[in-house]
Amino acid sequence: MVPAMWLAALLDLFLGDPAGFPHPVRGVGRLALVLEKLFRSLRFLPLRLAGVLTLISVVLITGGSVFLLVDATSRMQPAAGFAVSAILLYFAIAPRDLADHAMSVCRALERGDLELARQSVAMMVGRDTARLDETGVAKAAVESVAENTADGVTAPLLYGLLFGPVGAWVYKASNTLDSMFGYKNERYREFGWASARFDDLLNYIPARLTVLAVAFAAFILRLDPVGSLRTVHQCARRHESPNAGYPESAYAGALGVSFGGARSYGGRIKELPVLGLADGRIDMGVLRLSVRLMYATTAVFLSAGTVIIFLIRHLISF
Repeated sequence: MVPAMWLAALLDLFLGDPAGFPHPVRGVGRLALVLEKLFRSLRFLPLRLAGVLTLISVVLITGGSVFLLVDATSRMQPAAGFAVSAILLYFAIAPRDLADHAMSVCRALERGDLELARQSVAMMVGRDTARLDETGVAKAAVESVAENTADGVTAPLLYGLLFGPVGAWVYKASNTLDSMFGYKNERYREFGWASARFDDLLNYIPARLTVLAVAFAAFILRLDPVGSLRTVHQCARRHESPNAGYPESAYAGALGVSFGGARSYGGRIKELPVLGLADGRIDMGVLRLSVRLMYATTAVFLSAGTVIIFLIRHLISF
């Protein structure tokens, strides 16, 4: 699957996420909503069990559909199977989409259009953005780039390299369910428990491998790889998520800034732990640099994964 993964990365780099094109993630989301309604309607099921069944069903249907599609096209024509695999992998990764969202925020800030910048960053984050100043908008965007480097880029890359389109889409299904159901509110505290825990499990290794890729990318870009690793060591476990603190701390250290602090969600202030050992100002320049760091991290992660897989296959062949 390595050649298909490289083709997928090139497709993403040049095409991104075409506006108006039906993305498979939306199909996974609709499936999840249908199954949520179905299992919630079974009143005899405890909510947590209903959530477990929803998770299992969505993952099996998504992974099974991808397997059958790739298998069927490969049987008809190997080249068609390869093309379908590359396209499915292309839809599973999102570095270009992440960069496009971040740069739309940056361009709005550069034009001095704070209201547009707030609207643009609201598409990247779940916090309230209506009262953010320029620094707050830039900080929110950079934090989103840092967090989503693992969720939207390196994790699907890892599972795609290891298990092909099926692995990448099992991960995407899990991540989609977590984004839909993984809330600690009255509606989803029990029902979304399985989705949140499964996503934590699948992200555990990618989040930590991302740290190494970010540090190496920081070295290539002449940022601060040592500061990146030091910040991860001292700050990553402060985050309430078992995984999100690792890529965010790695970015904060590489860029010489700090993340976290007070945020507003639904009009309520929430104080998040500070991730970072430096207190550099986050502005448009740092936002642009974070996008460069994300792309460099993607290249490092994919290259390193390719080399490791080649070496393993070479050793096994002896």
